Amino acid sequence: QVQLVESGGGLVQAGGSLRLSCAASGVGFSINAMGWYRQAPGRQRELVATLTSNGNTNVADSVKGRFTISGDNAKNTVSLQMNSLKPEDTAVYYCYARLLQGVGFNLYWGQGTQVTVSS
Repeated sequence: QVQLVESGGGLVQAGGSLRLSCAASGVGFSINAMGWYRQAPGRQRELVATLTSNGNTNVADSVKGRFTISGDNAKNTVSLQMNSLKPEDTAVYYCYARLLQGVGFNLYWGQGTQVTVSS
C-alpha cells in the first residue's frame, strides 16, 4: 500500500523559512516523480515543484528563487525548502508521487500540511 507522510508545516512570519518533508512507502522502485502541490482557500490546487526520478526539477514561477525542491531517490523522500515566505504562500501543501504502474502512471497524495504565513 502506497503511503506518503508529510511533515514540517506550521506558522511563520513573512520573510521566514520552513522546510517540508515527505516520505513515501510501499512504492518499490516505481517512482517517476515526486513533488508538491498547494491549495489555498477558495483556490484551485496549484503545482508548486516537481523532482523527477532522473533528477530534473521544476518550480512554479510564483515561487521561483524562493523555494527549492530536493530529494533522495534511495529513501523515496522529497523536501521543499521555502525561504522568503509571503502571506500569499499560505495554503495546505500536499506531497505527491507519480508512480509507473503497469503501462500507465498513477498519482498518490499525502494528507496535506498547513503552512500559514503571517504579515
